[in-house]
Amino acid sequence: MQFHHHGYVSGDPRVQPAAGIGLDRAAELPDEMDVLIVGAGPAGMIAAAQLAQFPGISARLIDRRPGRLEVGQADGIQARSVETFQAFGFASRITEEAYRITEMCFWKPDPQNPENIVRTARTPDDPHGISEFPHLIVNQARVLDYFAEYARNAPGRLEPDWGWEFVTLEVGDEGEYPVAVTLRRASGPDEGTERVVRAKYVLGADGARSRVRESIGRRLEGDQAFHAWGVMDVLAETDFPDIRTKCAIQSHDGGSILHIPREGNHLFRMYVDLGEVAPDDNGRVRLTTQEEVEARANRIMHPYTLTVKHVAWRSVYEVGHRVTDKFDDVSDDELGARTPRVFIAGDACHTHSAKAGQGMNVSMQDGWNIAWKLAHVLEGRAPESLLDTYSAERQEIAVNLITFDKEWSALMAKKPEEMEDPSQLEDFYMKTIEFPAGFMTQYKPSMIVGGDEHQDLAMGFPVGKRFKSNAVMRVCDANPKHLGHHHRADGRWRIYVFADAAAAGEASKTAELADWLATSPASPVVAYTPEGADIDAWFDVKVVYQQDHTQVEMDRVPSIFLPKVGPYGVVDYEKVYAADPEDDIFEARGISRDGAIVIVRPDQYVSHVLPLDGTDELAAFFAGIFQRQPAAV
Repeated sequence: MQFHHHGYVSGDPRVQPAAGIGLDRAAELPDEMDVLIVGAGPAGMIAAAQLAQFPGISARLIDRRPGRLEVGQADGIQARSVETFQAFGFASRITEEAYRITEMCFWKPDPQNPENIVRTARTPDDPHGISEFPHLIVNQARVLDYFAEYARNAPGRLEPDWGWEFVTLEVGDEGEYPVAVTLRRASGPDEGTERVVRAKYVLGADGARSRVRESIGRRLEGDQAFHAWGVMDVLAETDFPDIRTKCAIQSHDGGSILHIPREGNHLFRMYVDLGEVAPDDNGRVRLTTQEEVEARANRIMHPYTLTVKHVAWRSVYEVGHRVTDKFDDVSDDELGARTPRVFIAGDACHTHSAKAGQGMNVSMQDGWNIAWKLAHVLEGRAPESLLDTYSAERQEIAVNLITFDKEWSALMAKKPEEMEDPSQLEDFYMKTIEFPAGFMTQYKPSMIVGGDEHQDLAMGFPVGKRFKSNAVMRVCDANPKHLGHHHRADGRWRIYVFADAAAAGEASKTAELADWLATSPASPVVAYTPEGADIDAWFDVKVVYQQDHTQVEMDRVPSIFLPKVGPYGVVDYEKVYAADPEDDIFEARGISRDGAIVIVRPDQYVSHVLPLDGTDELAAFFAGIFQRQPAAV
């Protein structure tokens, strides 16, 4: 965490100085705004938190609830999400209060006595070391609290406008604020009162029954598995030995349980298989009582027993797999004629079972993806065509999620004798571990994702996939750090320069690249950084040398890696790193000893890999994204 560069900070450094909109934030919802976010769930809240970093952007977040969510339905936090929390500054705090999953146990019918279940396997949660971040369980409400805190402490001082319900919208052809949105008061003395606000853009993160989705003519399409589950968060007395370990339990009669311990060391969640649902059930299965769910759980767990003492939350649901064909309001016959004005995210555009723990996690990546792109367009950094990439990227991810969840849900619902192999369930879990962890996402080439023609220079950083961090040594103070952990949700692009074999200060391709980045009119740093802004305001340029940190002399490091920032022009020393001799990033991430440039987007996905002398390609790549800023008057 960096602070003091704008003067001495005596209070909480996580509270950034208010600026722009945040200096005089209107208490009441204004008539006009840049972005209106509908729904304060995971997708909406992360979008608000990101947009609050841009004090020149007027963003508002509405929700029909009268206040914060108190009991969250989602609770599984995949490693990619914790990685995202790191960017928003609260990974360590939420990890401390969460339950950490380190292994999963599989229980099946005892071959000698099929009416009883026995433990048949234990599998580590991350056997391949996919991430340095843990797999957590924590109440969704706490996740939203942390994002709300981040938005409240950001320069834009964004806070939700509670008690406003979305009614409908219309997209006009003219005017600075072309989207007219009708809202209705959902609570308070003026409940039922309607008003119209206008926005440049609208993000609908208002759940599976999204009215925003309906207003732009999009529909969730897919199928229903006609299989029901009862889910309960409970305090209970039990003799089941793995009650504090994540478990998949299959009984002799085909019923199954997905068991998940909750944070706090006492509460746990059970997804209890209620069996097949008739096509003409018409939702009657949702009337299943808590007593029936508990009885079913006891039959599945035999010979162990479960006596529920307190129910914190419960629900009954049918598995459905649906996704919309597009995540914005541009119809097929409008493609190329206009750019989107309305977007949908999260459950508004993809629904599936809860057992893979993907709903909240995928929704957050939706919200982050569109938020930084909206900020780029609204600030004039990038053309509106950037917004076309949101639906193109995220809709395909949703389809992949549905495909995965169908297979996982089907396996969970199978009877043991229906399995092709007795270990099919645990084998699938181990084989696909990277997907539920959130790391299988790989965006295709576009204006913000390059090709793979230079991928061999950094095999451990696949283009289109998230930047997988690794240990390095910070040269200035000999502190071991994870390189990617400095990638904060500040809207900046990262340009990582992995140096060739030459030492700092010696003639080399690294030195030539550093000079080009600092002085060439074609350099993105020179071409696009606004006049008067810090040189690293839009591009965070870091170098990693191959030598031990004791062999890197700071006074020989090129100036582009030691930028002067803030009103006092103090040097930022946190951009110069060396390979950690105990965990060499060049070896760990397959980086060529000839060096490489790795470009990373604001949402931590690798955009391009280039050679150190690939300055023409580097300039051309950013020329396809950024717009030159007007000179100061």
